[in-house]
Amino acid sequence: MPQERDYYEVLGVERRASSAEITTAYRRLAMQFHPDRNPGNDEAAGRFKEAARAFEVLSDSSLRDRYDRHGHAGLQGGTHDFNDISDIFDAFGELFGGGIFGEAFGGGGGRRRGSRARKGKDVFCELTLTLAEAAEGATKTVSFGRHEACGTCDGSGAKPGTSPESCEYCGGHGQVLQSAGVFRMQTTCPACRGAGKLVRDKCASCRGAGLVEEQVERKVTIPAGVDEDVRVRLAGEGEPGGNGGPPGDCYCVIQIEEHPFLTRHGRDLVCEVPITYSQAALGATVDVPTLKGPHPLEIPKGTQSDATIKMRGMGMPEVRGRGIGDLIVQIHIEVPRSLSPRAEELLRELAEEEQISVTPKRTSFFDRLKDYFQPRETSETPEESA
Repeated sequence: MPQERDYYEVLGVERRASSAEITTAYRRLAMQFHPDRNPGNDEAAGRFKEAARAFEVLSDSSLRDRYDRHGHAGLQGGTHDFNDISDIFDAFGELFGGGIFGEAFGGGGGRRRGSRARKGKDVFCELTLTLAEAAEGATKTVSFGRHEACGTCDGSGAKPGTSPESCEYCGGHGQVLQSAGVFRMQTTCPACRGAGKLVRDKCASCRGAGLVEEQVERKVTIPAGVDEDVRVRLAGEGEPGGNGGPPGDCYCVIQIEEHPFLTRHGRDLVCEVPITYSQAALGATVDVPTLKGPHPLEIPKGTQSDATIKMRGMGMPEVRGRGIGDLIVQIHIEVPRSLSPRAEELLRELAEEEQISVTPKRTSFFDRLKDYFQPRETSETPEESA
């Protein structure tokens, strides 16, 4: 499969482009590669679909943010496939004032938008996990709102005992078509607003909408290793489709609670561990917080401040099961703010010992420091130089 192009490159805009600039760029490309202008041209049809995919992502602030941070992999199935060009007509036709995206393409004979089955809109909810739950995976119950068919009128919108009537203005199509050169201009019917039907006597429960808002609960399985802002899909749990189309999906957006000790960096975890000067100099065994509780860690003799120790296989798992990250322990040597008399006595003895027996590096440093502060002696007196 060929690698998908950068969406900013597809639309020909800068990464900092405004929403208006993105929309203008998409309109230009849609006009250029529109199927009515390029009949039988598979390359143009491909460019037409590619531009639609790019516009869908970059025109949505949430999708654009995910794309900017993670590229194509970060979209996690939250976009349309646009395998059928008529899907693009449905999605973005209103950008063109009801549209250059007409009834069909390549010779006509297609069905109109008003009568075409349409997939329902997607809904979203948030799910907060602990870092341990994100690492191990979990099954959670989420609650979200969506519309369902009204039980009083069975989704027709009409008062019980009555039925919706076909719209006479558009002939039940929901769209009004006009020809303009090579384009078929399609606008939403002003009488039925695209429904193709009119409800004369409205249902009291849903006020003629045919739908009522409900709060539903569903179980969702979270894979081990899931990251912040990833969307987990519940297929078919979104808004109902139009004209008999399939329902949309529900996307659970993952949020992860801040851990008191561990910070995530990809599949690795980082933990800052403070130790004393004596532990660093002499070596020690300390307990380090991990996702599974305290774990002993050997601190080597002579460990320096800001040193790192890697605990392999104690990080986060990959979602696709490609291994487990590491726990990176960052060592910080703490200097005590107060000392007991005995501790101060011992440190003073240590300081005296260090002054007697110093390393060559320290001897060199202090020798150079002494020369820096002492004025240089000259071999001549002012009188001699005169």
